[in-house]
Amino acid sequence: MADVRELDSVKIIEQCEVSPPPNSLPSTILPLTFFDIPWFFCNSVQRIFFYEFPHPTQNFLQTTLPILKHSLSLSLQHFFPFASNLIVPPQLHLSHIRYLQGDSLSFTVAESTADFTLLTSHSPQDVRNWHPLIPTLPSPRLEQDDIRVMPLMAIQVTLFPNSGFSICLTFNHIAGDGKSLHHFIKFWASLCKARGDFTSVETSFSLPSHQRDKVKDPKGLKFIYFRELGHFLSKRMEFAGPVRDVITNRVRFTVLLSLEQVRKLKKWVSLKSASNYSGLLHISTFVVACSLIWVCKNRSEEKKASFSEECDELCHLVFLADCRERSEFSLSSTYFGNCLTSYNVAIKRSELVGEDGIVAAANAIGKEITNLKSDPLRKAETFISDYKEVTKPGKSVLVIAGSPKLGVYKTDFGWGKPKKCAAAHIESSRSVSLSDCRDENAGIESKYRRDFEIYRKTMEVVYRKLLQPQLHRLICLTNFSIQTKTSLKRKLYFLFLSAC
Repeated sequence: MADVRELDSVKIIEQCEVSPPPNSLPSTILPLTFFDIPWFFCNSVQRIFFYEFPHPTQNFLQTTLPILKHSLSLSLQHFFPFASNLIVPPQLHLSHIRYLQGDSLSFTVAESTADFTLLTSHSPQDVRNWHPLIPTLPSPRLEQDDIRVMPLMAIQVTLFPNSGFSICLTFNHIAGDGKSLHHFIKFWASLCKARGDFTSVETSFSLPSHQRDKVKDPKGLKFIYFRELGHFLSKRMEFAGPVRDVITNRVRFTVLLSLEQVRKLKKWVSLKSASNYSGLLHISTFVVACSLIWVCKNRSEEKKASFSEECDELCHLVFLADCRERSEFSLSSTYFGNCLTSYNVAIKRSELVGEDGIVAAANAIGKEITNLKSDPLRKAETFISDYKEVTKPGKSVLVIAGSPKLGVYKTDFGWGKPKKCAAAHIESSRSVSLSDCRDENAGIESKYRRDFEIYRKTMEVVYRKLLQPQLHRLICLTNFSIQTKTSLKRKLYFLFLSAC
């Protein structure tokens, strides 16, 4: 294992509730749209931020914590769904988000003895290292008439004395997508930095729009999706927090793709595409990054036996895109809620791991993006059933979460850029999250959770197999050091690097 540590416990300092200021907004009901309903199937989501703070715990509690909580309360006045509850009656189609005066979210303050430097370093580390830093959503409760009431957000601030602190948000995706979440977090951060002075924040951030009646549903998707919930949903309702993985050999790591490497990779893909395909329909940083990640994952898992027609399975790539400001919906860029469409790309494994796998992947991804640009709800009627099918055990699928456009490293609470931030809920080898980088010149961070042996094999695949001579000449490689459990340093050359 790489930098594996025993799990560090945390000491709870405070557990409380934070609500919008008293009488700051009326009780409100928000209906669910067809964009929200598929997220009934999703476990809670966690986003964690680490900040440097080289001061003792008492200093933080006296000077920093009060303004964090005060600015959070002020922010919840405008982003009230995160202090609200999901109301699920026996008649599922009547489900909605409800805010009542006095509603709040769970807020925990803890202290950890964990090594802050390790947690924020670029070394592969045990996925369990972050578990004590992640809050769980309060359990659903029952009201009369068998109505389930489900909290939508919990926050935990964990102190690392004389080193730093983390802020981790756990939330139910049905409340909003990544753009909504990061609109809220950046608003809160800016208000905290301004020490609660709203006038200095309102010039930089627009308030969220909660006008859900503007979401058009020309295909009747809300009815279709509610009809599909049924029995599957009833099994998931008791879920109140992240499932802790008992596997002990899984590491989390990050690879960085620099802007220069992106440029060279796009050039290489374009040249190969022009000679081998009818022309790439859509090429972007996202397309080439996803192509490289997808090929790398499947090559690291490649079977030794040669492919036959019978075993040449389809490999799937699933990712999402924002639909705000599209003419079909005419929603504001500040619309609060879910507003995502799904892309599902499939390629035969033999083609994906072949000599021109990156180019084949880029063409397939580019074509799917082009098709959905003309119709963002293409195949939307079967989205839930299709997703359940491709994510069955034994299927080859990679789900891309996050987006560099969210600008997670621009979240400044007053202590500068985060030292590190990540989607803490991604602990499956079938998922990867993408984000911008702390260094604005670095390009993209892609975060993985992998079995350590597969991780090591992935590095070797990139070095020995993936880099064809032509690509090798175009891309400047970087030294990558892994500190193993036996203190043996392995130097590998990797295309786009680092570790989390």
